[in-house]
Parts: sequence; C-alpha cells; structure tokens
Amino acid sequence: MEDKYQRLVSILNEVMDLEHVADLLEWDSETYMPPGSADERSHHRATVEARLHREYTSPEVGRLLEELKPWAEQLNPDSDEARLIKVTEREYLRKTKVPEAMVTEMAELRTIATQVWQQARAESDFSRFQPYLERIVDWRRRYAELFAPYEHIYDPLLQEFEPGMKTAEVQAIFDALRPQQVELIRAISERPQVQDDFLYRPYDEQKQREFGEYVITCFGFDWKRGRQDRSAHPFTSHFGIDDVRITTRFMPDYFSSAFFSTTHECGHALYEMGIDKALSRTPLARGTTLAVHESQSRLWENLVARSKPFWECFYPRLQEYFPAQLGNVDVETFYKGINKVEPSLIRVEADEATYNLHIMLRLELEIALVEGSLQVKDLPQAWNAHMQDYLGLTPPNDALGVLQDIHWAAGHMGYFSTYALGNLIAAQLWEAIQGDIHDLNDQIRRGDFAPLLGWLREKIHRHGRKFDAQELVLRVTGSQIDAAPYLRYLRAKYGEIYGI
Repeated sequence: MEDKYQRLVSILNEVMDLEHVADLLEWDSETYMPPGSADERSHHRATVEARLHREYTSPEVGRLLEELKPWAEQLNPDSDEARLIKVTEREYLRKTKVPEAMVTEMAELRTIATQVWQQARAESDFSRFQPYLERIVDWRRRYAELFAPYEHIYDPLLQEFEPGMKTAEVQAIFDALRPQQVELIRAISERPQVQDDFLYRPYDEQKQREFGEYVITCFGFDWKRGRQDRSAHPFTSHFGIDDVRITTRFMPDYFSSAFFSTTHECGHALYEMGIDKALSRTPLARGTTLAVHESQSRLWENLVARSKPFWECFYPRLQEYFPAQLGNVDVETFYKGINKVEPSLIRVEADEATYNLHIMLRLELEIALVEGSLQVKDLPQAWNAHMQDYLGLTPPNDALGVLQDIHWAAGHMGYFSTYALGNLIAAQLWEAIQGDIHDLNDQIRRGDFAPLLGWLREKIHRHGRKFDAQELVLRVTGSQIDAAPYLRYLRAKYGEIYGI
C-alpha cells in the first residue's frame, strides 16, 4: 500500500503545481497584467484549470483512493497520510460532480468579469457589470444543482469554502449575534463620539508603505518568502509555503486603510508560511477553511494592531514618520480614534462593532440571488435597502455600494459568511492564547510577537488543511465556533473606550 500511497502523492504534487500556476495567473491579473489582456488571460486560465480538473478527477486517482481507504482506516486518524487521503477523497468527490466544460467556462468568465468589475467600479456603473454577474449567478445555481439533494441550494456554495457547514447553521449563529451587536452599537451611539479627524490628513504613500512593512516584519513576515504589491482590493495569494504574496491599496488622505489592510493580509500570509513543510505540494499545504484563515487575519489586524498595548509600543515610531499629522496627538486619543465606531459604507474600512453587519447583509443577498427571489438587475436597489436597514446608510453610488467587493466578479458566492465566522474564531483563540501566555499584553508592549506567532504556529498553522474549522476550533479551545468570546471582547473593549 505504501507504493500506492506514494503514487497518489506523486499525482497530487503535479495537481498542486498546476493549482499554483492558476493562482499565479490570477495574482498577475489583479496586479500587473495590462487591462487589454483579459481575453487572452481567460484562455490561459481556462487551459490550466481544465488540466488541473482533469488530473484531480482522473480514474487513477479514484482507484487509488478506493484501494487506500482500508489502509488509511488502520492509521492514526490524525496522521498526515490518513488526513491527506480523507481530504483528497472529499475534494475528488466534489470535483467529479463538476463537468470539465463548466470549469473552463468559469475560469474564462471570472477573468473577464474581474476586469469588467474594475472598470465598472471606477465608473460607478453597475449596468456595465450586470450581464457578467448574471452569468456568474447562473453558473453558481447550476453548480449547486450538481450536488442535489441538499437542505438548501446555498449549502453546496458555502461548503466549497467551509466544508461541513450548513446554511441553516450559519444563519442560526448570525441570528443570535445580530441583535446583540445592534444593541452594542446603539449603546455606543448614545455616548460622546471619539475624535479621529487626525486620521484624515495627507499621509505620504511611501511612508505609509514603509511603516506597514516595518510592523509586519516585526510580526514575523518573511520577505525572503513573501512580497507586497498594490491592487484594487487587498488580497493574499500563495503559490506554495515559500511563496506568499500580499497586496494593499493606499489612500493619500486616510492612514487606516493601507495600514490595517497590510496587517490583515499579513495574518493570512503568516498562516500560509507556517504550514509544516512535510505537507508541501499536497492538498494539505494550505490554510484550512476560510473562516479559520480569516481568524488569523482578523487576529493580527484587530486583536493585535488595534490594541492599546500595540500602540504603546509602535506609536512613537509612527509619530516619527508623520510628525505634522500626529505630533500633537497623544497615544490614548489615537487608540480611540482608530477604534471609532460609526456605521460606514465600505466593508473593508468598517470598525469591529459594525463589520459583521456588512457580512450578514451580503449573505442575505447571496442567498436571495441563488434562490432566485432576487434578480441581478435589482441588486443595487436591494443592496441600498439592506444598507439602510442594517446600518442606517444609503450609498450615494454603485462604487460605494454594490460594486465595492471583488468576490462576486471572481465567482466566489458562498464566501462572505466566512469573514464573520473568522471574527468569532479569532476571539475564541485569543482567550485561549491569553490562558497560555499570561504576559501577552506586556510582550506586545515590548514589540515581542515571537511567543504569539509560536503559539499560532503550533496550534493552527502547522496543521495546514488537516482539520476543518469546527474540529480545529474544538481541539484548540474546547468548544466549537461560539459567539460568546467575541461579544465579551467587543463589550470590554468598547465599554472602556466609550464608557458604557
């Protein structure tokens, strides 16, 4: 059986090489590719992704999985071998349901749709993007039908990003969370607002970049295995454990945007860089579900980089970069300013207390689109109505509303709920970390992140994709995904800032 296992690994090595080539083409599409190249690039990606699909779903892979299953059942269930077979089988069964023609169709569609989305967003014109989104929604419906019967048509889309999770399960978590977050936001709104005008001043882009890179170097970002570039929407790409790339966008008159997106994407990158190299070039050599991935980015962005101990360490250096903007602003005022709670139009700029409402809005709209109760042509109006209902705001245009996220253009329907789930997991992990590292805040005040990163490497990163979200969270914290730690964190933090 060992020979058959090695044969399976050999095939998977080639499959993962192809996957990373496809990812590299996508990264280039969103960073350096000339805008006129979209049509040709769509064919490049379609060719690679079709070959990838063909190799993963080959009859030989199916035979090897069937023959190896009895052997795997005798192994330690947590071993790399047993987990590789389990995850590969799950992906094989999912991929074999999808015809190669559909894979090619989506690869071509999302390459062109992403370029059209960028243009439509720049012009704030949803009608330009609408026909492409209609095709994407149609594709996702057809994809979901391949997995019938299901409890809900959205389940197959969600499980592509969160294996094992059901729509009803996520809705139940959000239904319990939303009223408590709304109550907290209402309580904050009744208190005097904190000052943050100093964040909206001219901030030199190069200095923003240098300060952000200095901070993530302190976090542990390895520049020999990573880089940072510019994109329309911040994201992280990985082409293996030793090639992880992040992007950000800069605003010349607003400090927080680039800095917190840099720390956010660094969290994703640290996860990928920390995977056990024994898993390299296999389906296990990547972060597990997107909720766990998001927990890592939100942990570094919010629980670390928006914390008071962090700025007690790094604020003097930031003042050296921007003396005219921040020289007369004390650290307490700055700390409160970067944590100001105020409903806003843009998800990636939202504060911690309102962020999850942006996600819940998108989840409702996605479900309605997939169910067919909402037509794509009516999406801008539905978006604006939901924004008014959830956050009391109405976007003045499409760019600040329905066109702000890249996810639908990339075909990623089923993705958004993972952001809010990641917030919950991050808070659960933080409580566990504080239980194990008793002087964590003092370490952060000293700029010493090695113990924190070491804890995450041991508990989360090194396992790669061996364990799904609920299983991993249970192993590390003693319970499955739970909103209570997140609510405790929000109430304690904003209770102090706003005196409630």
